[in-house]
Amino acid sequence: MTERRLPPGSNGTIPEGSAPGGRSASAAVHGARRGAEAPVDGGTPLRIITYNVRYFGHGTRGIASTSAAITRIATTLAGLSPLPDLVCLQEVETQSLRSSTMNPRWHPEETQIERLMSELHAALAHAERPERYVAYYFPAHTYRLTSRTNIYTTGLAVIARDTFRIGHHNAERPHDITHRRRVKSLKQTRICAHVSFEHESGQSFDVFNTHLSLPSVFSREFWTGEARMGFGPNQLEEARVLADFVRREQRTDNFVVVGDFNSLPGSPVDRFLREEIGFVDAFARVRCLSEREARAFPTAGFMNLRMHLDHVYSSERLEWIDFAGTHPFGHKGAFAGLSDHVPLIARCRLPGDSG
Repeated sequence: MTERRLPPGSNGTIPEGSAPGGRSASAAVHGARRGAEAPVDGGTPLRIITYNVRYFGHGTRGIASTSAAITRIATTLAGLSPLPDLVCLQEVETQSLRSSTMNPRWHPEETQIERLMSELHAALAHAERPERYVAYYFPAHTYRLTSRTNIYTTGLAVIARDTFRIGHHNAERPHDITHRRRVKSLKQTRICAHVSFEHESGQSFDVFNTHLSLPSVFSREFWTGEARMGFGPNQLEEARVLADFVRREQRTDNFVVVGDFNSLPGSPVDRFLREEIGFVDAFARVRCLSEREARAFPTAGFMNLRMHLDHVYSSERLEWIDFAGTHPFGHKGAFAGLSDHVPLIARCRLPGDSG
């Protein structure tokens, strides 16, 4: 395993004295650890979150990011008990007009993930919780106004406890999974982020974070089918590329594949990943849900539509424990109103041997 390091555009520190109430980050080290995770027999426990944060601009309908949204999401993450081990985010910006018009940067080079990490560590310090995290950012696409000005950018992020060792990551060159046929120059790039970790127990595991395209409006299925999300031929092609990438790049049989798949349970994309590739749908397994029942649990909303679009898949080796803290979109919960998605908050056990 290589030493941990932060790639360009990430940040795992908090400026001295920037915590709410005047606390510094160092003050938290001596604080009581609140909500420590109870021992779990038979394997190494992990709490994993996947969350589409809508560029931290839900209050403006995604038009512009706001500092309030970043602060609220960071504070909510810091208030979870037990704290997550991994947080996989979709729709995260770097720097652009959308990200900074209503959210002035604290310094000229600041990115969204850097601001989120500063706010997260400030919230943890304020709560006297000693845990700290490192972040990896994976750029996907940039819409430019000029060579020096971006209209908006897209990307993924993976946040992990700083006690994990990093064996590999593709932050500097995320894997392109985009299916392109028409208007190639306008097609938004979709990627898969990959980080290989070693838990402090010695167990290794892989995390793949992704965000599939919407179904193409140029396909016949989009206009003739009753259900569209996950039924687009372009989405199925991206799922195939994703599955090939996971097979090729996994360092261990302990892996998770999470993200916003823009696909319903029981859609061709979902069935391909489960039935042909052999991924486990962790949410359906833990809740003992049929495809129809899983569809009835929305993870995202648009106007009056409610859809289950976010997923946690894994290898068979992981034992899924619960999805405590996960609430349907539109219902009360800690993350209600913070994005057009809600997070899936899952807990699993890595097997007892290193496999």
